[in-house]
Amino acid sequence: MTENEEKPISITEGCGNVFVDLGFPPDEAEVMLLRAMVMLRMKEHVKAQGWTQAEAARRLGITQPRVSRLFRHKVEDFSLDMLLTLATRAGLHPELRIT
Repeated sequence: MTENEEKPISITEGCGNVFVDLGFPPDEAEVMLLRAMVMLRMKEHVKAQGWTQAEAARRLGITQPRVSRLFRHKVEDFSLDMLLTLATRAGLHPELRIT
């Protein structure tokens, strides 16, 4: 390959769960994916309500830095239980469906 040639790009199809693709065990990866999905929905909801992070913190009963970690999808900082509690406090109605 000469200096001006681009290296070929290798693309590997994912399995549908990025956490499995990153090497986490399937059971842990499933919970991490659920947490990430709740976080994304919470962020969308807060934005749709027009809340600032400070307002969201007040309504959710957590600190503004914790809201910031929520919005940056720090899945390791939140249990699924806590995220469902926060979603309910935000006025959402989480449901669990096992298939």
